[in-house]
Amino acid sequence: MPAQHSILLVGESNVGKTHYGAQFLKRLMVESCALKRNGAATNLEAFTTALSSLADGKATDHTPASTYVESVWPIKDEAGRTAELVWPDYGGEQVRNLVKQRRIPAAWRERVLAATDWVVLLRLHSLRAEDDLFSRPLQVFTGPEIKEVTEYEPSDQARTIELLQMLLYLAQLNLDRKLRKPRLTVLLSCWDELETSELPEKLLAATLPMFWSFVRSNWESPTVMGLSALEKALSRTESNEEYAIRGPEEFGYVILPDGKKDKDITLPIQRLMAQPA
Repeated sequence: MPAQHSILLVGESNVGKTHYGAQFLKRLMVESCALKRNGAATNLEAFTTALSSLADGKATDHTPASTYVESVWPIKDEAGRTAELVWPDYGGEQVRNLVKQRRIPAAWRERVLAATDWVVLLRLHSLRAEDDLFSRPLQVFTGPEIKEVTEYEPSDQARTIELLQMLLYLAQLNLDRKLRKPRLTVLLSCWDELETSELPEKLLAATLPMFWSFVRSNWESPTVMGLSALEKALSRTESNEEYAIRGPEEFGYVILPDGKKDKDITLPIQRLMAQPA
């Protein structure tokens, strides 16, 4: 029997992890996707709560910053290949703190070591693009004309690179050549708000060139896809009638690397499973 995949999803606050998880779970429940459940999942409370909100046509609340609940979903594809989809439900602020404090909790450490595949969710619309220490000329921060020392924080782009660097170090990976494993998929979430027809990879390269350069330098075949888990913006207080009538499983899509749009939001995971673990 081929080795089983362990797929880890990572993302900061407000990238739509919980909404994606809820929509993914709904697809598995109604069996309207390329994947199927392969046993009982653990700790589904956060996702079932989100599903309840979506069924009423409302967005769910953000996960509290102090929360860390690991949800593990056994899944299989049509060819019988199996995987554990590790869906940490955590406040996205925890990801920022990993970089800021240079400390990784034991719960993260164990999963990073075991993962055969990483899926990183980025929401381009909410990332800061202003100059920082990495993008401004060095002389801006030096010279006799500088009378005050202004504290600069790394940009969102630089912080995301550092997060990957920490995970690579934690996984004890040798970077003397490009990585084949763990495979890396970057999901550009909330794709609908970008209002673009650009290919996901080209958009990422244009928007976060330093991040994309880092990824291309360290992974052999990284994959970039667009994701719109909800397909439209929802309010947390006012119900969307169309959502409530048709059901949340009728909404959401992915943009494949070649630009094609597909309603099956489980395809990023299915594509990882189709490759040897």
